[in-house]
Amino acid sequence: MNAFFADLGKRWSVAARARGADIEPPTLDAGVAEELLELARAAAHVQERRFAPLACYMAGAAAERLRAAQPATTEGDVAAFIAEVRRALEHA
Repeated sequence: MNAFFADLGKRWSVAARARGADIEPPTLDAGVAEELLELARAAAHVQERRFAPLACYMAGAAAERLRAAQPATTEGDVAAFIAEVRRALEHA
């Protein structure tokens, strides 16, 4: 995505290692990032601004559960998954 997120991914990996877990640095796909920003916008609009980061956290947790259930899930699939829920939220 960009240098900030690449560095942040490395920081997550280091923090996990300090807890005895070896993880690959998480990355942020541009399509997923766009959908997360749109989800944050929608959450802030239909509820409260402070709910935006929590909505994105939930999207990440749901995406990882989707990947665990369907290992062939692509980043495009994740972006579409987030978009589907965002659209439902906007029309609720």
